[in-house]
Amino acid sequence: MIRKAVLPVAGFGTRCLPASKAIPKEMITIVDRPVIQYVVEEAIAAGIRETVLVTSSNKSAIENHFDTHAELEASLEAKGKHELLAMLRNLVPDNVSIISIRQGVPLGLGHAVLCARPIIGDDEPFAVLLPDVLVDNSANQSTDLADMLATYDQQQKAQLMVEEVAWEQVEKYGIVAPAGDVPAPNQSVDLVGMVEKPKRDVAPSNLAVIGRYALPGHIFPILEATQPGAGGEIQLTDALETLRQQSGVQAYRMQGTTYDCGQPLGYLEATLAYARRHPEFGEGFKALLSRYHQGG
Repeated sequence: MIRKAVLPVAGFGTRCLPASKAIPKEMITIVDRPVIQYVVEEAIAAGIRETVLVTSSNKSAIENHFDTHAELEASLEAKGKHELLAMLRNLVPDNVSIISIRQGVPLGLGHAVLCARPIIGDDEPFAVLLPDVLVDNSANQSTDLADMLATYDQQQKAQLMVEEVAWEQVEKYGIVAPAGDVPAPNQSVDLVGMVEKPKRDVAPSNLAVIGRYALPGHIFPILEATQPGAGGEIQLTDALETLRQQSGVQAYRMQGTTYDCGQPLGYLEATLAYARRHPEFGEGFKALLSRYHQGG
């Protein structure tokens, strides 16, 4: 079973400016917790026990969020705020480790994943979760990440989580070329290629890669040998294409819903979705929505 995950969090978050100028985009709040916490919770629920944050010098707030805050905890305890204290202490279970490693130079997603090599190693599979994408499985019995990791164990092939997008939207995504028919939700299919942001009339499918990967450890030597591509960066997509040619790559079609919190409308949609069903604030939030809707 895959027990390690890499979360690349070193980017500047330019799509979220000016909000992300001084605050990491991963720390922008959805209802009552930062985006990064939802993603870490998703990983933990899927069985991940070691999360590697690939970070940078301006992202210390993320590391601080998951670290112990002794002064704050002592203050809460002294004031008898035991529920808040328990919440802080349970952000990460005792059997889960959060480890940070620096990406000194912003050389792309592939390079960020490669930075985790000293911790992950070349002999163990691992997951990659992009921290600005939320995967909502509230309507499903199981989570897509857990199901995709189980599929990796069964198939022993790299898995890319994909979802169907509107055909007029394919130019915004990395699109996969399946070897056969589009798989049903919760199923995987072999790939014959991947295309980055294709024109609609040449797109091989409308299955878009959404930022969840299950990868073998031997992708690290491939990443190390991958030459800079678009934008002068080491592209994970280029390494995945080499991996596909060597040992095969599959696309796992998700069941849930994604929210791209790296851009304002996706963040607002996620806030709406998560706030409406929040156990404490949900009813009040729906009342607010109704009031504003009536007000025109």
